[in-house]
Amino acid sequence: MYGSTRVDQLQFSVDHHLTTGTFREGIWKSLFQQIIPKKFSIEQSVFIVDSKGHVSNEVDLAIFDEQYTPYIFRYGNIKYIPIEAVAVVVQCKSTNVYEDKLRKWVNSVDELRTSMKSVARMYTSISCGDLDPKSLKSGMTQTATRPVKILCHTKNETPAGIRGFDIVIHPRKGKLNVTIPKEKDNHLGTWHKELNHFGEQLTDRHFTLDKGTITEYTLEKYRIRQDQKPNKEISLLSLTFQLNQLLMLINNPLLFPHLAYVEMFNRHLDEI
Repeated sequence: MYGSTRVDQLQFSVDHHLTTGTFREGIWKSLFQQIIPKKFSIEQSVFIVDSKGHVSNEVDLAIFDEQYTPYIFRYGNIKYIPIEAVAVVVQCKSTNVYEDKLRKWVNSVDELRTSMKSVARMYTSISCGDLDPKSLKSGMTQTATRPVKILCHTKNETPAGIRGFDIVIHPRKGKLNVTIPKEKDNHLGTWHKELNHFGEQLTDRHFTLDKGTITEYTLEKYRIRQDQKPNKEISLLSLTFQLNQLLMLINNPLLFPHLAYVEMFNRHLDEI
């Protein structure tokens, strides 16, 4: 489990800030490697792109599914990952947790848009995307995904005003502290809509949810505590179940829209 040794490593400091930053990112990376399924890959220091040509700010850690996107666009040592494949983005900070910079980072991720312009053979037929959300048929389970956004830092407390992150993780008093804003208010149905239909104004007819169960559960129910006392929580185990529950909600990633990226490259070639 997440003990004092790893907390000490996160708080380790050397004179060269770049070396320290890379070192800490590696520690956070090893943490996520412990708790996410093997189907996911983790890349360090990448950029996320979409088929419209938008590029995020640098992402310290990206957790992505290579099942339908078994490659990364590379330009020298710079790595670009298509937004359709990305399940989690992680921003790693030390004690320099500044709201304005973090807001710009969050916005650069939220501005990316997935495409449904994909063609793939399914079990019963050929699936063709590029659907108009206004004409979606009842039962569409995924139309516009976005990654889970996580902030990892080493301050003892997270400053007020930090918004836009789904999960905030930091060491406190020798233990891991995990904060999920509105975890008691947002039930799994809310998470499903946010992660699978991001930015779309859809009605309930577009969802096939068992409202008798999914609306009863919040991520707060996934906390594991000895004697149900907050100060006796097994934080890493709680995080494991909470994060993996979110990943299960986006378990079927959008099929990769090859045609959309072909059109993007052609547009850029025409501009050269």
